[in-house]
Amino acid sequence: MALENFVQFLATAKGSAAEVRCQLYVAADQGYLQEGDFIELNALAAETGNMVGGLMKYLRGSGYKGTKYKTVAKK
Repeated sequence: MALENFVQFLATAKGSAAEVRCQLYVAADQGYLQEGDFIELNALAAETGNMVGGLMKYLRGSGYKGTKYKTVAKK
């Protein structure tokens, strides 16, 4: 998989983490979550988004191009 494809996948995953956070607010506002549960789950979703974002930043700054660009030595 080429690096840019993987980074695009990670961007989708980061967006999904943000969507989870939005849904947590809705669930809390509707009374489906207690405050303590909301705080814990919201922090986990935020941390997940931050970790995915950090991986994206690292990959964009690295020289790694992905397995698509590896060459196979011919015999």
